Amino acid sequence: MRKAVIPAAGFGTRFLPFTKAVPKEMIPLIDKPVIQYVVEEAVAAGLTEILIIISGGKMAIQDHFNPEFALEQRLEKSGKTALLEELRAINRLANIHYVYQQELNGLGDAVSYAECFVGDEPFAILLGDTVTSSDTMPVTAQLVKAYEKVNASVVALEEVPWEKTSRYGVISGKTDDGSLYKVDKFVEKPAPAEAPSNLVIASRYVFTPSIFECLKKTPRGKGNEIQLTDAMLLMLQNHPMYGLKVNGKRHDIGNKLDFIKSTVEFALQRPEFKTQIAEWLKTLKLD
Repeated sequence: MRKAVIPAAGFGTRFLPFTKAVPKEMIPLIDKPVIQYVVEEAVAAGLTEILIIISGGKMAIQDHFNPEFALEQRLEKSGKTALLEELRAINRLANIHYVYQQELNGLGDAVSYAECFVGDEPFAILLGDTVTSSDTMPVTAQLVKAYEKVNASVVALEEVPWEKTSRYGVISGKTDDGSLYKVDKFVEKPAPAEAPSNLVIASRYVFTPSIFECLKKTPRGKGNEIQLTDAMLLMLQNHPMYGLKVNGKRHDIGNKLDFIKSTVEFALQRPEFKTQIAEWLKTLKLD
């Protein structure tokens, strides 16, 4: 597997007014925008051909991954070689392609724009406003490994408190090892009492190209948009699908509270900040 698709066309209304002029995918976690973490995760899984689906006003994403020669020359002249190499490494991450979603008609519609790019190959989808972290193997790499085992589409799963199932797509399925589930049903945002499990889809997917035919047959659903989950339900009728309970954590940067929490968590992982941030947190007093 070598291809990844990153949908990044949404408005980011939950982060207005900041996202009025800046794409939500460019929100920084410490000193890197969210979209860079996502691309780096794809590359760490061996995916070097990447399609980013964008919309109008998202040129900052392209600018970030393109060389900025004037800036590089200034850094070189000032002897800031470490920073210069860090910037050049961004340019060399992968072969990054772009396509515009002409009208924002949902995640499923956005994914449909990747059909020509994907061709007849399996591919990964990584949502552009969500970062994952893992103490072992990157989450997308775990999905690729699972795909190689079952030769079928696999979605990332995480366990959430039952009272939060109404926020997510939930799966029902059977497992032999407690981590890889053969899915028999997807339920979109069920009430806790009606949820078939507390395993929810965690913003990372690996699909076979058959998802595109299902998207073409998917009617508009919630919000009058083409929903990826609805296409997955169609796919289940003729193709096996799996869910992998991943070893890792999902950070939804599009949510203000989770963004604040994630910023603190990522700061505590940085050696140059860890001690000072930890000591500062101890001094905080709540009124």
